[in-house]
Amino acid sequence: MHSPRFSPAADRNKQAILDMLRTVLPPQGLALEIASGTGQHVAWFAQHLPQWTWQPSDATAEGFADIEAHMADLNNVHKPQVLDVMQTRWLDADSRFDAIYCANMLHISPWQTTTALMQGSAAQLVPGGVLLTYGPYLEDALVTAEGNSSFDASLRAQNPAWGIRRLEDVIQVAAQSGLRLAQRHAMPANNLLLVWQRATH
Repeated sequence: MHSPRFSPAADRNKQAILDMLRTVLPPQGLALEIASGTGQHVAWFAQHLPQWTWQPSDATAEGFADIEAHMADLNNVHKPQVLDVMQTRWLDADSRFDAIYCANMLHISPWQTTTALMQGSAAQLVPGGVLLTYGPYLEDALVTAEGNSSFDASLRAQNPAWGIRRLEDVIQVAAQSGLRLAQRHAMPANNLLLVWQRATH
């Protein structure tokens, strides 16, 4: 039996995110998780939101054994699929999702992935569907928390293309893709859960 990788950070924030999902999502639907990592989030959400069906994904199949181990006893989670947001075509081009969830990806990938996430999500969401992004952001109207400033500096030291994204920049590329910021929720440890909505027509 495969012993899956375990992310302490994912374990710490999974309940706070679930509590918020319960307030922003409709009672049921089909959700795509992008950058599933270890699979701890999708397994937790599927367990506690049983009326939702979940499609985990990641840029490579390297961690799929971990995802499958975490979801072993769940019947509302599909097998993980390879999904690189930079590819023009995501999964089945005809697939449509009520919600797309992406946590902690934008700051550990080049800026182009933010644009790609917005464009791809707009194409794969049903009218009125939502993209949910979780992680830290820089905001013009707020003083950046010391922890986020240090984290941003450490990310850029590892890779100059990485870094915490400025929310106003993300709002701009989202709007160009047909997504509007519908809700902003402050989360523990200076993170945000953002709800981006596709137009209803």
